[in-house]
Amino acid sequence: MNADHSKQDEELICLLKTGNESAFTEIYNRYWDKLYYIAHKLLKDTEASEEIVQEVFLVLWKKRQNLNILSLTQYLSAMTRYAVYRHIAKEKKYSKQENSENLLQTEAADEIDLDNKILLEIITKLSNKLPEKCRLVFQYNKIQDQSLQEVAQQLNITQKTAEAHLTKALRVIRANFGDVTHLGYVLISFLFLKK
Repeated sequence: MNADHSKQDEELICLLKTGNESAFTEIYNRYWDKLYYIAHKLLKDTEASEEIVQEVFLVLWKKRQNLNILSLTQYLSAMTRYAVYRHIAKEKKYSKQENSENLLQTEAADEIDLDNKILLEIITKLSNKLPEKCRLVFQYNKIQDQSLQEVAQQLNITQKTAEAHLTKALRVIRANFGDVTHLGYVLISFLFLKK
């Protein structure tokens, strides 16, 4: 960089401090491509690089009155590199947070699935102690989600008889369920309410 260019930068800095928009526009036009090159070289992302350069010039304008710049080139280059580093750190933090949230959701879903499997096993064991027709009506209706009409047809009984078997099965299972967890209670309530 020649001495004339440095002198021009010094004059532009002085004018910039006074709020001269022409000086700011000159700095912007002179350095935008160079700063974009620095940002893009580090990020390999066109959009993010453009945003970072715009942010650098915005900060330059906002802080113009308090600037103590010896070399405009070095100052703007350093601002750009720091902005890139902040962007990378923010992206990593966001990515970690997103991964952590996804992991928690997966773990919660796995835990619910496990709870549901355990409860289903308990209910199946309890229903296996019922008399055969009673057990079949309960399992077809509540576990396999068939309507009482379908169950009655399948077992070759009337729908009224199927309802009576289901009522008996629900009463026996409720009585034998004993100490249940809150989640188990919710599942059992759901099974009993669904007809």
